[in-house]
Amino acid sequence: MMGTSSQTAAFESMRARLTGLAYRMLGSMADAEDAVQDTYLRWQGADAAAIQNPEAWLTTVCTNRCLDLLKSAHKKRVDYVGSWIPEPLQTTVSGDAENGLQLSQSLTTAFLLLMERLSPKERAAYLLHEIFGHPFSDVADALDVSEAAARQLSSRARQHVTMDRQRFLPPAETQDEFLSAFLDALTTGSTDHLAGLLAETVRFRSDGGGKTTALRRILQGSDQVNKYISRILRRLWTEGEAVKMQVNGVAGLALIHDGKVVTAMVPGYAADGTVEDVFMIRNPEKLRYLLEPLCHDPESGGLIRLC
Repeated sequence: MMGTSSQTAAFESMRARLTGLAYRMLGSMADAEDAVQDTYLRWQGADAAAIQNPEAWLTTVCTNRCLDLLKSAHKKRVDYVGSWIPEPLQTTVSGDAENGLQLSQSLTTAFLLLMERLSPKERAAYLLHEIFGHPFSDVADALDVSEAAARQLSSRARQHVTMDRQRFLPPAETQDEFLSAFLDALTTGSTDHLAGLLAETVRFRSDGGGKTTALRRILQGSDQVNKYISRILRRLWTEGEAVKMQVNGVAGLALIHDGKVVTAMVPGYAADGTVEDVFMIRNPEKLRYLLEPLCHDPESGGLIRLC
């Protein structure tokens, strides 16, 4: 029979992985941690001796809590002012990032926005099977559907995801080159270097949540984006210090003023290394914890606040 300390230890061994799953489901670290805490409370009240597979049990409970939270989040996102962008995280990496490339790519802002196109159950099935490697029998149990239905959910999700251009993590030198060009455009107003690094169909979106100044429409095309950065955005970056940091596994920027992050910029890359998305997060509610780094384990997909 599992004692209290053993039961707690069993949960803690899964906490980071559950948090990584919940964040990818919800796009919010605060909501993800709430889902994991609710899972822990359920685990404490469960008869651990009767649970044959604790990992599957915990994954099922956490997944269903995320599905509940997605239902309540849907209306908020429909009514959201302007573009909705997932909460950015400052990430450091433990282990070998190259061996866990798929899990690292699934943490990017661009990938998380792809998940928004899927129904909640499609999202869950895709993440559980395609990203975290759970067998369809476990996915079916987690979603309370037949194994055939679980396969269908994952297949539909995969079609939606692969129809879109793939999201890539280019070499560090490519990412650094873009950040340098972006900062140079903000400083000098010249986009000569930046223009060559943007895809022709690049999209620029800004998330202020109605709480601060932000574009409410998506800019598309390199001409529009270059003009906006050189003529307007540079005026918004005059106060504060631009600090380079890893944001969702990608080299990004945080604008810090009076000790607080007021803006985060995260790029999304195309297969050829050009930038096809520029995400600007200005909603203060999403930036409160950006200065607190999280450790991402690319082998398991886990996220934890203490490295």
